[in-house]
Order: sequence, then C-alpha cells, then structure tokens
Amino acid sequence: MSHFRNGMPAELINAEWKKSARSGAQGNCVEMAALQDGQVAVRNSRFPQGPALVYTRSEIEALILGAKDGDFDHLLG
Repeated sequence: MSHFRNGMPAELINAEWKKSARSGAQGNCVEMAALQDGQVAVRNSRFPQGPALVYTRSEIEALILGAKDGDFDHLLG
C-alpha cells in the first residue's frame, strides 16, 4: 500500500483528478482526487506536477459542507 503525505509530488499513480465545472475558461482551479486508502489529494491545476496536499475524508467533508454553508464566503468579497 502506498503512503500518502502532504506536499508529495502530485503525479500520484492511478489518481483521477477532477476539477469543478465552475473553473472557467482558463481552467485555473483546485483539483481533487480520491486515493485508494480513502484520503483525498488536492492540487493546483496550474501546477499539475505538485505539490499535492493530502486530507482525510472527514477533513474534506468539513471543507465541502463548510463551503456549502457559506463559511468561506468572506474570501470572495
């Protein structure tokens, strides 16, 4: 089993990176990939070779639900 760590090169074997449909025409956005151990890797689409940050499923869940609740709206304005 692979060991995933924060700041690792983002060229993870068998990772299927996905970005938001809201990324716009430039395609500059955050991409995420589910890892085989249940964690989630995050990278900047402008720098696909890395680094990647690796989060637990519960950390990603807190981020996504917080974004849905508007917890980070202040960063947009």
